Amino acid sequence: MKNQPKIAVLGGGSWATAIVKMLSENLDTIGWYMRSIYAVEHIKRNKHNPNYLSSTELHPKQLDLSSDINAIVDKYDILILAIPSAFLQSELNKLTATLDNKIIFSAIKGIVPESGLIVGEHFNEKYQVPFENIGVVTGPCHAEEVAMERLSYLTIACQDESKARTISKCLKSRYIKTKTSDDIIGTEYAAVLKNIYAIAAGICHGLGYGDNFQSVLMSNSIREMKRFIRKVHRMKRNINNSAYLGDLLVTGYSVFSRNRMFGNMIGKGYTVKSAMLEMSMVAEGYYAAKSAYKINQENKARTPIIDAVYNVLYEGKDPKKIFEKLTERLN
Repeated sequence: MKNQPKIAVLGGGSWATAIVKMLSENLDTIGWYMRSIYAVEHIKRNKHNPNYLSSTELHPKQLDLSSDINAIVDKYDILILAIPSAFLQSELNKLTATLDNKIIFSAIKGIVPESGLIVGEHFNEKYQVPFENIGVVTGPCHAEEVAMERLSYLTIACQDESKARTISKCLKSRYIKTKTSDDIIGTEYAAVLKNIYAIAAGICHGLGYGDNFQSVLMSNSIREMKRFIRKVHRMKRNINNSAYLGDLLVTGYSVFSRNRMFGNMIGKGYTVKSAMLEMSMVAEGYYAAKSAYKINQENKARTPIIDAVYNVLYEGKDPKKIFEKLTERLN
């Protein structure tokens, strides 16, 4: 690719690794901030991430790896964030490098707990990054299938269409198809909410509900998502597009879904703490459930599924009783 943009990925998990793999198809150099200096050195020596998607071959000559976030932020113009939302602010607290004129694309599917905002809004309000310099990278896409080079689709959203096209071009390959959107708020909220609905799907599976009920749950989930997003950001959008419905379905049904796995454990009787300890990766939907519930206290959308998940995870209510009541509210 001629006149290559200077892009860096911030994060060391599976989704960050998948994004680096996608970018490596098109860019000669990719900046990569990882908190773990052990992981940085391991990749340089062994050409794979020791902790996530370890079967994915990486190419150290393409990678400008560093465990110093300021060194990477200072050097690169476009930053793609793939840090779990629960830990984003603690990483940003390390910043001394300026974000002036930086372009921020969020690949994070969560709400920043310190501010209660989605990532784009957080950067706009707390760091004064203008919305035209903020974008979203969303699915439907699992990192594990990117690693296996299975055909996957991404939606790149930004108010500035030229910036969306730039990222789209850099991520596109023979196994990645991309499209652009101007709905940065709606696509990001959809990416957050689908994790909550995936937890609900997992709880139902753990409780013994079958495929017939799961289809009803997913049908109600997309309608609930539409009601919620319309309250927080009204604009013309087709909720049945892949960035909304498609991302919901893959997260609700896939065996790769961390949130569904987490919910399944809750449904089988695990406590929240024990389920978290058993999982080696973060289930974003756990944090999102609390934030979405609080946001909706002001917006008053009808959200029985979010309410049910919140009551189980944060109020300690019995999943069996809560979901029995939920079945009476769905149609």
